[in-house]
Amino acid sequence: MKEILYLEIPVPDTSAVRQWLQAEFEPGTGEKVLTPDGFRLRMMGNTVSQGSISENLPPELSIFVWSVQRTTYLKAFRWSSQPFPQEKQILKRLTNEIRNRFPHHYPEPPAIDLSKQSIFEALAPYYPLTVKYFQKIPNGEYDLKRAYWWEQRWRQGVRNPQKPRQVVFSHRGDRELGAEEQKGNPQYDLIYIGGALGVIHAAVMAKLGYKVLLVERLPFGRMNREWNISRDEIQSLINLGLLTPAEVESIIAREYKDGFNKFFDAYVPQNLKAPVLHTPTVLNLALNSEKLLHLCGQKLRTAGGEIWDETEFVKADIYTSEVVVTVQNLGDRTQKQVSGRLLVDAMGTASPIAWQLNGSRAFDSVCPTVGAVVERGFEPGVWDSQYGDVLNSHGDISRGRQLIWELFPGADEELTIYLFHYHQVNAQNPGSLLEMYEDFFTILPEYRRCDLDKLVWKKATFGYIPGHFSVDSRDRTVAFDRLIAIGDAASLQSPLVFTGFGSLVRNLARLTTLLDVALKHNLLSAQHLNRIRAFQNNIAVTWMFSKGMMVPTGKNLPPERINTMLNNFFGLLADESKEVADDFIKDRFDWLTFNRLALKAARKNPALLLWIWELAGAKDLLRWTSNYFDFTRHSLVSTLLSGWLPNLLRRFRPWLEPRYPALWLQLLAINYSLIAGKGRPDNKVVKITTEQQLQKSIVN
Repeated sequence: MKEILYLEIPVPDTSAVRQWLQAEFEPGTGEKVLTPDGFRLRMMGNTVSQGSISENLPPELSIFVWSVQRTTYLKAFRWSSQPFPQEKQILKRLTNEIRNRFPHHYPEPPAIDLSKQSIFEALAPYYPLTVKYFQKIPNGEYDLKRAYWWEQRWRQGVRNPQKPRQVVFSHRGDRELGAEEQKGNPQYDLIYIGGALGVIHAAVMAKLGYKVLLVERLPFGRMNREWNISRDEIQSLINLGLLTPAEVESIIAREYKDGFNKFFDAYVPQNLKAPVLHTPTVLNLALNSEKLLHLCGQKLRTAGGEIWDETEFVKADIYTSEVVVTVQNLGDRTQKQVSGRLLVDAMGTASPIAWQLNGSRAFDSVCPTVGAVVERGFEPGVWDSQYGDVLNSHGDISRGRQLIWELFPGADEELTIYLFHYHQVNAQNPGSLLEMYEDFFTILPEYRRCDLDKLVWKKATFGYIPGHFSVDSRDRTVAFDRLIAIGDAASLQSPLVFTGFGSLVRNLARLTTLLDVALKHNLLSAQHLNRIRAFQNNIAVTWMFSKGMMVPTGKNLPPERINTMLNNFFGLLADESKEVADDFIKDRFDWLTFNRLALKAARKNPALLLWIWELAGAKDLLRWTSNYFDFTRHSLVSTLLSGWLPNLLRRFRPWLEPRYPALWLQLLAINYSLIAGKGRPDNKVVKITTEQQLQKSIVN
C-alpha cells in the first residue's frame, strides 16, 4: 500500500466533504464502493479472494477524509504496487474539484449592536464555543467585547492602509492660546499612550527625573496577555534601577526546569524529523504581569508621575515647542487636552498612530494569538508544571494556517496556554481572533487531554502581535516630530519569540538612555528621534524564517510543508550545543552562526530553497538579499569598532556631549547597535545611564 495524495481541505464541516466525495465526485473510471469515511475505487468486475489479498493486492484506490484541528484532511492510497488505470488523471480531477467546491473562506465577524443585545447573544450563533466558555471566565463579557473591538480595529487598519485615520496633526509655530490660558512650559515632559509596555518605560524615565503622564484605555493593570522571559533578560530591569532583586523575585510566578520545542512530524520525511529541542533558559520565568504593572505604576507615581486610566487617545496636535494630546474619559465621554514635550506611542497593534506613520507598510506580518490562563482542572499526569511548551504543533496546515501552541506553567496549578499562527497581513484575510478562539476551545482537548467543562478558567489572553520585515535600520518610521513609538507599535521584534515585551526589556537601557539624551538636549525632531529604536540587524535577516511559516492567502500548500521546514531547522538546533540554541531563539546569534546553520539546513534539505522561493516570491527574496548584505556589513563594522568605540565614547563624553549633543546622540545610537544590538545587555552602556542618575540625584 502506498500513499499517493494528501490534501488539506480548508473547511471544518468534514461530513459535507465526505458526502460530496461519496455522492457527487465522479472519478471517470472504475467502480466506487462506499466506506464509512470515503470510498474505494476498483476496476469493474475485479474480485480477489480473501485468502489471496496479502500476496496479490487488487488494483484499488482507497480515498477517505478525517477531521483534526477543526479542519478536514483527505488521503488517497494505492493498494497494489502498480499504478491504478488513469491514476494521475483521477487524482488531478479530484484535487481540482475539491479546490473548486471547498475553496478558502475567511469569515467576517458579524456587525452587532450592543445596545439591543449582549455580546454573548450577538456572537453565539457564529462562535458558540467561544461564547460558552467566555461566560465561564471572570470578566469574560468585558474581554469578549475587547477581543471583538480589537479585531474590528485591526481589520479597519489592514483594509485602509493608504488612507488611515488621521490622528496626528502637524502645525507650524506655536499654538494660539485663548484669553483665559497662559503661555508657559508644557505640562509634562513625556505623555505615554498605552499602559502595558508603556508603564515599564515610563517608570524608568520618571525615575530619571522627568514629569510623566501615562494614559491607558483599560483599567490600569489589566492585561490581555501573560509575560514570560528568562533571568538574564529580566536582569536589565535591575541594572537600570527600576526593580530590586527582591522585587523581581516577587513577580515571578513560576520558574520551570525545561522548555520543549517539538513540531508534528507524522508526515515529515524520516531524515528531517527532529527530536525534542530542550531550551531550559528560554521564557522559563512566568511573570505575574498584573503585579509587575502595578509595581511599575507605583514606581511611576512615587517619582511624581500620573496615570489616567479608562481614558482613550483621540488625537495629537504637534507644534514647534509642544505636543497637545486630546483624550476622552470612557466613563463620562468628556474630552480634555494635555500638553507635553514628547508623546510616546505604546498602544500596540491597535495604534492609529503607527498606521498613519507607516501606511501600507505599518506591519508586514502578524501573529493572531488567543488563549487563556487555566487555574486548575487538568487530570493528574496530563502535564508536569515544572515544564513548558515553548513551541509545539500537533497537526499540519489547518485552514490555511500552521497553528502553533505555547504552554507555560504559572503559580500553583495554573497553566497559561496560547494558540497562534504566523500570518501575512492581507486585506481579504486580515486574521481573526474570534475564529481562532473557536479553534482554541475546539481543539484544546486534542493538544492536551482535558474536559473543557471541568477546567477552571481564570483569564482570557489575546492580541495581534505584529512584525515588520525591515531591510535596514531606517526602513520603518518609528518617530515624528515630538512623537516616538515603542513596543508593538514600533514593530521591531523577533520572528521567533514574537512579542514586544521581550524586545522592550532587552532594549530598555538602549531606549531610555537615548531618549534621556534627546530630552536633555531638546533633540525632539523626527530626524533625531528615529535613531531611538530597538532594531537588530540579526533579527532583520531572519524575517525570511517567519515568512516560511506563513501560508499565503488563497494558496494551497502540501499540508506537511511548514512542519517539515520547522523540523528541518529545529533538528539542526537540537544537534547544536545548548548555548547555540539559546542564543538563536533569543536573537543573539552572530553572522558566522547564521551562515553555518543556513548552509547545514540547505544541505540536509535541498528542496528548502525552492520552498522558500515558492512562499516568498522574487520580490521578497530581493528584499532579503539586501537584508543579508546589510547584516554582513554591520557584522564587519561591529568586529572592527566594538572593541574600542565604547571606551572612546566614555572618555570623550564630558567634552563631546555638551558641545555637540546631536553628534553624541548619533554616536551613542551607533554604539548601541554595535554592542547591545545582539540582544545582550551591555553593562558598559548601562553604566552611562547609572552615571546620569547619580548626577541628577546630586543636582537635586
